[in-house]
Amino acid sequence: TDCLDTKGVLRLVQSIPSPKAEPFKMWLAEVGSERLDEIADPEKAILRGADFYRAKGYTEGWINQRLQTIEMRKERGVKEGVEYAILTDEMTKAWSGLTVKEYKELKGLKKENLRDNMTDIELVLNMLAEVTTTTLSKKEQPETFAENRSVAKRGGEFAGDTRKRFEKEIGGKVISPLNASDKPALETKKDNDENKD
Repeated sequence: TDCLDTKGVLRLVQSIPSPKAEPFKMWLAEVGSERLDEIADPEKAILRGADFYRAKGYTEGWINQRLQTIEMRKERGVKEGVEYAILTDEMTKAWSGLTVKEYKELKGLKKENLRDNMTDIELVLNMLAEVTTTTLSKKEQPETFAENRSVAKRGGEFAGDTRKRFEKEIGGKVISPLNASDKPALETKKDNDENKD
């Protein structure tokens, strides 16, 4: 792993002539075939993603919220990369009060995906920030990075104002150290009033 990335390791395994490598090669072929099927029919990828979350123990309500946030992220209109990460950080800080790094530290995460460790209300607010940012971006058609950054901040602030109003109504904080180690706790239950203390 000091010399090869994941792709390189997989290519190396494919070149091993030993019969002992055959099961792994078959698995690689199966995964490749599934990926080609998903390219032809993207719904299969969505269903596979939902099955993956189920297998990890997430609740159905949380999975539905998570899949919606994935869709909102795709519609933002900014390509993945450093700029996208900066804009996401700007938006996240505006709605949650924390940078992505600070948020991950609060939840005790290292490499894990932050959204996979959000409560359902955190996901909803994050999605509101994404939707607002996307809508503003489509309306204003920002051309420069500075303009995109301003839009991301304003989209996040809108969700941040909603978070503050919600916190005032429930008398508690939304931003939580809860993470996927306690998946059922990530979803707001109807009987949450019994668990307030």
